[in-house]
Amino acid sequence: MKKAILIAMFAAMTLGVKAGDWGKQPVYEPKEVIEECVDLGASISAGYMTDYIFYGRRLARDSVWTDLNYTFDTAIPINVGAWYLNGIGPGPVDELDLYASAEVFSAGALSASLGYVHYFVPESNGATNSYGEIGLDIAIALGFVDLAAETNYALSFGWYHQVGIEKSFALTDAASLVLGTGIGYSDNYFAQGTGLSDNSGWNHYYISASLPIELNCRTVVTPYIGYNGSPDGFVTDGSQGMSGDDQSDILHGGVSISVSF
Repeated sequence: MKKAILIAMFAAMTLGVKAGDWGKQPVYEPKEVIEECVDLGASISAGYMTDYIFYGRRLARDSVWTDLNYTFDTAIPINVGAWYLNGIGPGPVDELDLYASAEVFSAGALSASLGYVHYFVPESNGATNSYGEIGLDIAIALGFVDLAAETNYALSFGWYHQVGIEKSFALTDAASLVLGTGIGYSDNYFAQGTGLSDNSGWNHYYISASLPIELNCRTVVTPYIGYNGSPDGFVTDGSQGMSGDDQSDILHGGVSISVSF
């Protein structure tokens, strides 16, 4: 499911008291007011990617995308948003995703979110250009690494599951190196319009490295690089996405910018 980066930093505004000469009234001098970067729950992001890879399948080459979402700070936080991509390279691909998710559980190192995404792919050359998907995301902070697992059901045709780990290394006060790896499993997810006869099994594996850089308390720029692998016998091995390209051994990258307000 789509996710977006939200950053909030809060500073306190205080009043200082300075004593004057003995026997005189104290002199009150306000300290310099520190600007507060109050997070109102909204975020807008945009980016470029050399390859649009969806659940291990490359659907387009050069692509640009944008995302707008808002989180309602209720007893159960609810995030709603829209994500749009345009494949400007071989493809072509236009995709609009409307999504909503709720954080249904959060305790200590464990959190879980339940959500729904509706995909609109008008230029799809398959039998399905609009469908809905229900998903469950689980995140566990293990200390030495962070584990993320997801299971998704595309209504009426199949399941997709993925598990991965991430480790973040602080480089400076404003930049971190994030390394990740994981593997996906398809249970008939890509049966519609792909021509894949054997559509259940290990789907792909991935390796990624990103460098989120905090420009200020609201803005983060994140360049990244990744590798998508599909060995012999994996579901996406030998298949072709909308770009008409093979799905194995894809080295890709991109950059994004996210602003919270």
